[in-house]
Amino acid sequence: MWDTRIPRNHPRYESLMIREKLVEGFRLGIVVPEGLIAHGRGECFDYLIGEATQPFAMKAIEAAAAALILAKHPVISVNGNVAALVPREVVELARVVGAKIEVNLFYRTEERARKIKEVLLGAGAEEVLGVDDATATIPELFSERRRVSPKGIAAADVVLVPLEDGDRTEALRRIGKFVITVDLNPISRTSLTANITIVDNIVRAMPALVEAVKEMKGKDEEEVRSILEKYDNSVVISEALAHIRERLSGLASSLLGC
Repeated sequence: MWDTRIPRNHPRYESLMIREKLVEGFRLGIVVPEGLIAHGRGECFDYLIGEATQPFAMKAIEAAAAALILAKHPVISVNGNVAALVPREVVELARVVGAKIEVNLFYRTEERARKIKEVLLGAGAEEVLGVDDATATIPELFSERRRVSPKGIAAADVVLVPLEDGDRTEALRRIGKFVITVDLNPISRTSLTANITIVDNIVRAMPALVEAVKEMKGKDEEEVRSILEKYDNSVVISEALAHIRERLSGLASSLLGC
């Protein structure tokens, strides 16, 4: 169980509760120690962007919603941290865009993959790929992430890969997949390689993406396509970096009394 001793008025309450969810996921066997380390690295960047969904992230979320709506075979890839933090949002997003959900792990064991599948089914998923059917492979990728479902990532045109490693993003791009990622580090290989990079915390980005899809589904296809065509990932990443620079500069100035 999560540590209920954390008072709700604690200034780091939200951050501490995210950590508790991940620790609980570790105890349940869906999160690996490396996932805890990865979260800490991301949390550092969350501090830098101000622990809020910034305008540059909303631009990416809007474009991601458009890409998912226009996709013919969208797939949401899920690892342990995603399953621990936003399983219901994954299921809801899959429902509203008609996407497949697939478990895909760098540190893969069959037991861990099955446990993640159980979490997703418990959150309302009707089908979870990538556990017993990971019989296809991504070319030129040699980690366990190469193993994918023929009905899922292997056949996808658009893949949402939140909390991803750069190797697979690069491999997916090489074989023609359109890749959307959620990554708090705007200069990671994942961020720089993806077609759309949402520089935000996944616990904020996923609910926002669900809402963006719901709102956009009422628009005509040409309007949705125009949103996607106007999107420039390089500009968005540049805006994220400029935002971080300005926040740090402002903080330094305030400390010096300038």
